Amino acid sequence: MRLYVTSTSPYARVVRIVVLEKGLSSRIELVTARTREENSPYYAVNPSGRVPYLVLADGTGMEDSGLIAAYLDALDGAPRFHAPPSADRWTYGRLEARARSFADGVSVWVREMRRPPDERSPTILKHEVARAERLAATWNEEVRHPIMQGPPTMAHLLLLVGLDFARDDRMADLETGNPHLRQFAERLRAMPSIAATHPAST
Repeated sequence: MRLYVTSTSPYARVVRIVVLEKGLSSRIELVTARTREENSPYYAVNPSGRVPYLVLADGTGMEDSGLIAAYLDALDGAPRFHAPPSADRWTYGRLEARARSFADGVSVWVREMRRPPDERSPTILKHEVARAERLAATWNEEVRHPIMQGPPTMAHLLLLVGLDFARDDRMADLETGNPHLRQFAERLRAMPSIAATHPAST
């Protein structure tokens, strides 16, 4: 299998974490995709140009980080990054959706900042910072939920990569005033798969 990624995609990083956690590195070739450039050869692989993108052994392509992560998580018949067996699916689903919303907003801010300065929208940037700060305050309490205190799930990974991108790209200080959220992030950052996929490590 081939997994197309970029170092600037939080969703590609989430899937790369799952690859490491599930011991799939020897079965998956990581390929750095050239996105957001005219006539990139990658568009012949994935016409949408989005990452991550998984190409299976039979040539079938699969897009969307949630779908790819679920597929890889289930390959060994023992998925562990989706709804915990002991949790109500809707309770877990609410947490994952909120974590994805947080990562989505941070991603919008990061993409906007990577545009030329005269093409950036101050309105979008301000909106996404405010949204990230509101969600971080909410997550300061949500990370105390038993699911978030338990083994890593997609909700954990999405929240962590969003926090890392916000911190590394200097979007906002989302952790100093949210001690529970900072403790949560520091716990996950100690995981080898999290450290190995940090953009500074790749």
